[in-house]
Formats: sequence, C-alpha cells, structure tokens
Amino acid sequence: MIRVERVGPLATIQDLGRPGWFDSGVGIAGAADRASLRLANRLVGNPEGAAGIEALFGGLELLAQRHLTVAVTGASAPATVDGRPVGAASVLEIEEGQRLRLGWALSGLRSYVAVRGGIDVPPVLGSRSRDTMSGIGPAPLRPGDVLPVGLPPRVHPIVDVAPVAAPLAGRLTIRVLPGPRDDWFANAPALYEGEWTVSSDTDRVGARLDRRTGPPLQRGISGELPTEGMALGSIQVPPSGQPVVFLADHPITGGYPVIGVVLDADVDAVAQARPGQPLRFRRVISATRA
Repeated sequence: MIRVERVGPLATIQDLGRPGWFDSGVGIAGAADRASLRLANRLVGNPEGAAGIEALFGGLELLAQRHLTVAVTGASAPATVDGRPVGAASVLEIEEGQRLRLGWALSGLRSYVAVRGGIDVPPVLGSRSRDTMSGIGPAPLRPGDVLPVGLPPRVHPIVDVAPVAAPLAGRLTIRVLPGPRDDWFANAPALYEGEWTVSSDTDRVGARLDRRTGPPLQRGISGELPTEGMALGSIQVPPSGQPVVFLADHPITGGYPVIGVVLDADVDAVAQARPGQPLRFRRVISATRA
C-alpha cells in the first residue's frame, strides 16, 4: 500500500519495541525518540505503539498506492506532498499516486512517519521494530520496497496539527543520575563540567561523545567489571574515556563502568542530537526531584 521510492542514510520500521526478552539476550529496540513516534500515531488515530517509519536525517520519499492518512513528527525535515509544502506534526491526507517527500532535517536527527492503520509487516518476538545491533526485525528500507498498511482503527484523528517545537539545534542540557559505577572514576564530577559534543559515530546503539571543553574523565580503578546489565540511557565509559549514552538498540549487558544514567525523560532528546551538537550534563539526585 506504500511504495518506498527513496531513502536517506537509514530508514527503518519501528514501534515501541519488544520488552520481556532480556533473559534470551534480546533488547527492547523500538523508536529512538519514543515521544515523536507516539505523537505521530496519536495524530492519525493509531494506538501509540503502532509501527511507523524512522528516517535518519530525512531524505525519504513514499508513494501512496491508495488513500492514506499520515503524520510526520520528530526532526524538522521539510515535508511536501507532490511538491506542496505541508506542516510538521499535522494530519495529512494523501491520495493514491501522490508522493510524500521528506527533505534533509534542519534540526534533530530522526523523523517519524505514521500511517493510519500502522505498517503491517510480520512481527518478530512481538514487535515490528528493527534492532540494528542484533539484526532482528524487518530489514532497513530500500527503494522499491512495498509496505502493507493495517486496518484503520475505530478512533479517528481529533486534531489537524500538534503545536510541538522542533528539536533544539543548540546546546542541550541533559539530566543524569550518578552511578552506579561513578566510584570507579578519580574525577566523576568532571562529567558535569564543561561541554561534550555528539560524535559522528553516533547510531541507534548509542550517542558517542567527544570532549569539547572541560577535563577528561580519569579512571580511579584500572580493572574491569564483570559483565552486568545495561539500562536505556546508561552512560558507559570505555578505556578511551569517550562516554557513550546507550539508546534504543543498546546491548543489554556490558563490562565497562557506567558513570551515570540519563533520566528517561531526556533520552529522546539525546536520540535527536546531531553529530557536532554540544551538550552538557546536569547531575540530579533523583528522577522525582530533577
């Protein structure tokens, strides 16, 4: 029902992931920016967890093979229908033969396209998400792919547009709970000093960071940890001293110390941070007193 005509650097099918499989070594995966996928689905009347398309940097073109109701959220990629500009986070009615095009994102990293009825590819372990680390789920989209659309839900769209701001293009402030292994560092407070920048090596596994200003992190304990569980948002520090903020496709275990964990409410902002974008961490004492 939807034909993929063009893709940018990466476009994958994502829902809200496959929880409950950690004991089999399978992570949750799902949309990197969960709030944007939820919003796109709500706009078209879908359940929040319906499968949509996550497009890195934009550059996506889709051909409707029947009438479709769609919404585009997330990164500020300019959208057009047959060359006519359309609004972000708005309900779009696309007729058979029309083309939805996403330009290159002006801010943010990942755009989301939801279609009423959801992308109805076969689920794997209860989810239609692509896990780029394990290779589980539908393959990344390629030109020529035809995507089935599910039956429309009974709920109808109730608004024409959602007044949400585009992802920030400037410096981000990200809240962090310290630990559990901050005592492995001689200068753990240095994480919160100065600024970091998002590395070009960033992907769905994690946002890798380079030091922009401030002191480097220094290990106080030189040994290595036994393998232990890793949560979404964990800031793991390998021997290079280059922190990695774990995102949707992160490994479920690891052996490098975790100096802190990004608050769940701020993980989506990290997922939208572009290479070269500066950020600083702010230490909080609890998620409820952030």
